[in-house]
Amino acid sequence: MPKRSYLGNFELIVMLALIRLGENAYGVPIAQEIEAKGGREVSLAGIYATLDRLETKGLVSSELGEPTRERGGRAKRYFQVTPRGLHEVRQTQQALKRLWQDLPQLQGKTV
Repeated sequence: MPKRSYLGNFELIVMLALIRLGENAYGVPIAQEIEAKGGREVSLAGIYATLDRLETKGLVSSELGEPTRERGGRAKRYFQVTPRGLHEVRQTQQALKRLWQDLPQLQGKTV
């Protein structure tokens, strides 16, 4: 059985953005998705550092696209969530649901 890769807060946010975007997501759309849906401003450097870490863990994969003139001959690196990554997101979701359950402080109730 593979070693469990626990997701940090920002790693989870990046993974959720990737899942929302589907195949062929790269840095700029990922940042835009996080800002639009998460209301959080993010840097491209932070996103790429996180994507590198997630790829090392085997939770995302990437491939280079074709070089483009608009990018000065550089290619975009496209990312997608691996099956293992999707499994880890689901595990994290379930753990968070269990932790949030029955907490009156988070349900607008007074203690």
